[in-house]
Amino acid sequence: LGYRTVMVNSNPETVSTDFDISDVLYFEPLTLEHVLEIVHVEQPIGVVVQLGGQTPLRLAKPLAAAGVPIMGTSPDSIDAAEDRRQFEALVRKLGIRQPPNGTADSVDGALAAADRIGYPVLVRPSYVLGGRAMRIVYDAEELRGFFDEAARVAPGHPVLIDSFLEDAFEADVDAICDGENVVIGGVMQHIEDAGIHSGDSACVLPPYLITEDQVEQMREHTRAFAKALGVVGLINAQFAIKNGVVYCLEVNPRASRTIPFVSKTTGVPLASLAAAVMVGKKLTELGLTDDPLQPYVAVKEAVFPFAKFPGVDTRLGPEMRSTGEVMGIADSFGMAFAKAQASADGELPLSGSVFVTVNDHDKPTVVPIARRFHELGFRILATSGTQRYLRARGIPAERVLKVYEGRPNGIDLMLSGQVHLLVNTPLGKLTQQDDYAMRRAALQHGVPYTTTMSAASAACDAIIAMKSRRLEVCSLQEWHALARESQV
Repeated sequence: LGYRTVMVNSNPETVSTDFDISDVLYFEPLTLEHVLEIVHVEQPIGVVVQLGGQTPLRLAKPLAAAGVPIMGTSPDSIDAAEDRRQFEALVRKLGIRQPPNGTADSVDGALAAADRIGYPVLVRPSYVLGGRAMRIVYDAEELRGFFDEAARVAPGHPVLIDSFLEDAFEADVDAICDGENVVIGGVMQHIEDAGIHSGDSACVLPPYLITEDQVEQMREHTRAFAKALGVVGLINAQFAIKNGVVYCLEVNPRASRTIPFVSKTTGVPLASLAAAVMVGKKLTELGLTDDPLQPYVAVKEAVFPFAKFPGVDTRLGPEMRSTGEVMGIADSFGMAFAKAQASADGELPLSGSVFVTVNDHDKPTVVPIARRFHELGFRILATSGTQRYLRARGIPAERVLKVYEGRPNGIDLMLSGQVHLLVNTPLGKLTQQDDYAMRRAALQHGVPYTTTMSAASAACDAIIAMKSRRLEVCSLQEWHALARESQV
């Protein structure tokens, strides 16, 4: 657009492949002192804070107070979305549903809020990235022990306490607003249930298990938030759907980590267009339209560093643990998920044994999944409780000993190459030592594993797709050309 651009980045690795993305690049810590020094030297007409996650958002108000012009969404609007009390008032004003929630500055306040809301609750500090110090808490004793840690992470800001929606679908919406009009970039459905951090959950674009009415509702809510907050640039909204009801979880007036995934999938460069909007362009000038219909499916999968950290449990939760992501594109969900798993080093087996050991809550859900694996020709192995449950419902499962029951146990079978896929769901608050040891063994011996029922079901879809047809590869450009042809 003819502007000289200056980038400040504290991580050389993230810009090493795009050294020509800006005219000037400073490798400096993202602190107020360093940024003000760079502003003093460069004298920019404005600063963009919405493309660097939570850290630059925290700098927006102090920079504005120092007289630095913030481009795009105003610091007050950023604060209205980040400050839980202001945000709750906005949600009420717009008439959008939200899980029951509260804020607390003390342990007693947190206990009172949790009693009012009802356990389990999701406890988290405000103004943090990656779900840091976020946890699902099941009782008052656990809340008492965890509150101080949450309060230490964001001093001076209240701790947020939300009702935790169990067995809900989660979805993300990315959009651009020019202050007047809103264009939806994409609606993604998470494959893992609510409660797994959005950065750790696999997600699919377009959604595959939620209705068009629910998707439209989320689009409308996102438009309403963008206009009410006066967003200029990017906005991300996160929703949960439980029993057919759409709830808003949070709204971020910034670029989310899904922007590159949506852009690669649809062929629409959302970050570039958002930058144009921030310097005064209108969406009508840019010719941007709502998320285009695409004749294919894209799946984003998270990549985890667990193999590099001995002793770390691989179960997922509300605190983000992934260190990267991959994507798979195909003309069906199953094949796209299979490609994403192969890219993330979790290639799924086409035959062999599936070892199933799940908590009581998940037993009814695992039955149809185990039945599909059996019909695909897999041998079903299970620990005693799961085996009894499956056999009583006509699925021929073979019993495997738990670690404390003797040998050969599940870990021995993984060591000897007799397990080709592990389906294991931990027990809510209490993770049994046995579960932990099995997940570590699977990781160390290259056995693909899932720790949620939704991921196990998706793995089943992927195996069916791979067994029924040949794997084919197209370039992104070919997929984008297909999308353009389908618009005509």
